[in-house]
Amino acid sequence: MTNNQDTIYNVYLMPGMAANPLIFEGLDLPENFVIHYLEWLLPKEKESLNSYCKRLSVDIKGSNIILIGVSFGGIIVQEISKIISVKKTIIISSVKTKKELPFMMTIGKSTGLYKYVPVNWIDNVESLAKFVFGPSIKKKIGLYRKYLSVRDEHYLRWCIEKIINWDNEKVPKNLIHIHGSLDLVFPSVYISNAILVKNGTHAMILRRAGWFNENLPKLITESK
Repeated sequence: MTNNQDTIYNVYLMPGMAANPLIFEGLDLPENFVIHYLEWLLPKEKESLNSYCKRLSVDIKGSNIILIGVSFGGIIVQEISKIISVKKTIIISSVKTKKELPFMMTIGKSTGLYKYVPVNWIDNVESLAKFVFGPSIKKKIGLYRKYLSVRDEHYLRWCIEKIINWDNEKVPKNLIHIHGSLDLVFPSVYISNAILVKNGTHAMILRRAGWFNENLPKLITESK
């Protein structure tokens, strides 16, 4: 294991769908980890996932680049890793390939029903929070309001379409997958080759920040 405190790592953090970088507020990493926050752009009309990720990648610079993405943000950073050179990609509460998408999403793709999912609930924080973080947060809805600031209807429809139709089959090089055993959005039963966090939910980046503070530095610096 290599853990040189003199090595500077540029850590780029991508939040999940509809969320802002505040979801990472609980992270407290050593000083040699320089944190950069990526934020959602509004997609252009009929913009491809590749084109979108190219636009995001323009602001990613430096050496020893570490990409960390949560949920749909995990899909985004994987696509970015195909565009630019990165040292390591870490996905949290996400999926590595289309085979890890849950059955209901697969059905949604084959039937095209996802196109008719109403998104007029974007101004209803309770509905949006359950959709983004999973139903397990229902008792603390108010605490999640500040994390959900990206509510553009076109953006949400675009996100849903890109998740459902993601066709990735190859796991990127130097990828680490961290997943909660109680994730209800991407159930762990569909997930393979991941670090499974016991009792972790889809919102564990918020609820289990201590676990990440303890383990991320080791995961980032260790040689695979």
